[in-house]
Amino acid sequence: MKKKKFCSKIGGQAVLEGVMMKGTTAYATAIRTGEGDIVVESRRLAPPKWWAKVPFLRGFLNFFSMLVSGMRITMRSAEVYGQDLEEEQPNKFEKWLAKTLHINVMDIAMFFGVILGVALAVGLFIILPKVIVDVINNHAMPEGEKLATIFKNLIEGGIRLFLFVGYLWLISLMKDIKRLFMYHGAEHKTISCYEHGLELTVENARKMSKHHDRCGTNFMVITLIISILIFSLVEWILELCGWDISQYGKVAATFIGIALRLALLPLVAGTSYEVLKFLAKFDNWFVRILKAPGMAVQLLTTRVPDDSMLEVAIKAFQTVQELDADPAMETTTFQIKKSYARCRHEVEAILDKQEDKEVLTDWLFVDVLGVLRSELPLIKTIPEKAYEKAVNLAKKVAEGRPLQYVLGKAAFYGRDFLVDSRVLIPRPETEQLTEEVLKEIKAGDKVLDLCTGSGAVGVTIKLENQEVDVTASDISQDALNAATVNAKRLGAEVLFVQSDLFEHIEGDFDVIVSNPPYISKKDMETLSPQVKKEPYNALFGGEDGLDFYRRIIPDAPLKEGGKLYLEIGYDQGDAVKELMERNGYKDVEIVKDYEGHDRIVKGHK
Repeated sequence: MKKKKFCSKIGGQAVLEGVMMKGTTAYATAIRTGEGDIVVESRRLAPPKWWAKVPFLRGFLNFFSMLVSGMRITMRSAEVYGQDLEEEQPNKFEKWLAKTLHINVMDIAMFFGVILGVALAVGLFIILPKVIVDVINNHAMPEGEKLATIFKNLIEGGIRLFLFVGYLWLISLMKDIKRLFMYHGAEHKTISCYEHGLELTVENARKMSKHHDRCGTNFMVITLIISILIFSLVEWILELCGWDISQYGKVAATFIGIALRLALLPLVAGTSYEVLKFLAKFDNWFVRILKAPGMAVQLLTTRVPDDSMLEVAIKAFQTVQELDADPAMETTTFQIKKSYARCRHEVEAILDKQEDKEVLTDWLFVDVLGVLRSELPLIKTIPEKAYEKAVNLAKKVAEGRPLQYVLGKAAFYGRDFLVDSRVLIPRPETEQLTEEVLKEIKAGDKVLDLCTGSGAVGVTIKLENQEVDVTASDISQDALNAATVNAKRLGAEVLFVQSDLFEHIEGDFDVIVSNPPYISKKDMETLSPQVKKEPYNALFGGEDGLDFYRRIIPDAPLKEGGKLYLEIGYDQGDAVKELMERNGYKDVEIVKDYEGHDRIVKGHK
C-alpha cells in the first residue's frame, strides 16, 4: 500500500462561531465574537491515561471522553456567542435548583445534554432500526419464512444509515448549524493546509478540500458499517451455539436483540476507531473506496467557509502548535460576561442557611467587583472570573468561616485592615471607641493601645493624628505580626510590644485605650459559630467577663490627668464604672453605642 502524507497530531471540532483544535499536550478554542474579534481559550491536557495505548479499548473510551469534552467546549463557545443575551432574571426553576440542590443550571444543562445526546443516538440509530426490522421479519414475511441473519442486519444497517443521513440533512437546514458546518469546513481546510506543508495563511487554506479522511463523520459512518458486520457475526455465532432468542416470544426477542446491540457498542466503537486510524495512514484506490461513504456524508456536514472562519481555525491551530512546542506557555481564558442577577441568586443559594444572606452576598460582590455597595443594583453583567471567585468565597462562608476572614480584610474607619484567624475582627463599636479617643487627644500625647489585635485602633489613631506617639501591645505574637503588617501597609509609625497587659510596658501615658476580652462564660455559649472562629483569648473575659478590667484599671500606667478608654459588653457599664471610681478615676462616663447599649467607659486619673 502506498503510504499517505504524514498525519497531523492536531485534530479539531467545530463549535458555535469557532473552532477547537486539540494537540498532544493542549487544546485551544478560537471564537469570533459579535464585535468581530477573535478570542481564544486554551487548556493543558491531562497526561494520557493507561488505556490510551490499548487497542480497541482506547477507541470506546475516547469516544465518550470526546463526547463529554466536546459538549463542554461547545457550551463554552455558546457562552461567548450568547453572553449578550444573559441579562435576564433566573426563572423559578433555576432558583429552585440553586437553592435546593446547589446546582448551577449550566452544569445541569451540560449533564442532560450528554445524557440526551446519548439517548437520542441509541434510540434513533440502535433501537428504532432494530424494531423496524423485527416488525418486517415478524409481520411482513410470508408465513413460516424469516429473514436470514445477514439480511436482517444489512436491512437494519441500511435503515440506520438512512436515519443518520436524514438527521444530518434536517439539521443542516438550520441557520446556526449551517454556520457550524462552515466552521467544520474551515477546520478541515486548516489541517489539510498544514499536512500539505504549506504556510498557514487564509489564501493557502482556501485552496484545500473541505473534506478530511480523519473526520468524525467518517468515524460515524465506519461505525455504522462495522456494526452491521459485528452484529451479524455475533448473532451467527449464537445461532451456531444453538441459542434461538425467538423462543422467548417476539417482544422479548426484540428487547434481547436491543440489549445485545447495546452490550456490543464498546466493541463496535473500539473496532471502528482502529479501522479509521489504519485507513488514515494510506492512500490508494482500495482505501479510497473504503473511505468513500464517509467522505460522501461530509457533503452534508461540511460547507465552504468564508475567510473570516478560516482565520479563526488558523488561530486555534497555531495556538495549539505553540502550546505543544512550549510547555511553559501560559494558557488563556475567555473573558465571558455573566448575568449578575443569575450569579447573585446562586451565591444567595449557597449562603441560604446563613443569617443576613443578602448582606453577606452584597459584601462578597463588593469585594470581587471592586465597587461601592450602592452601585450593586445598577450592575447587569459581571466577568466570569468575578463570578467564580464570588462562588468560591461564598462556599467558605457557608462552611462557617467569618466573612472578613474569607475576604482577608475588614473595613475600619474608612480603611481596609488585613485580618485572619490570628486576630479579632474589628467592629463598628470599636470604631466608636477610636472616635472617642480622637476627640480628645492632642499633639505630643503618648497613647497606648492595649490588646491591639489587628492594630486597627492604634494604627488609626496614628494615621488620624500624626503628632501623637503610639505604642500598641498584645500578649499574642501572632496578633502583633498581623498588626505590624497593617501598620507598614498603611504607613503608620507605631511601636509594637509583646506584653501580658503592662508587664513589658515602659513609661507612663497620656491616653490608654483598650478593647480587652470581655465575653462572659455564659455568653460564650451563645455566640454564633462564626464568632467562635475568632481567637478564644481575644473573646473570653472570665466567668463574668470582667477579669481584664480588674487587672487594667488599677495598674494602668497613666500620667496625672491621663485618660483611660475601655470598650465593654452591653451589660457591663455599671460594673466597670464602679471599678474605675473605686480606683480613683474622676469624671467616669458611660458612652452608649449607636444601638443604645452601654459600650464605652472613660475616665481620667
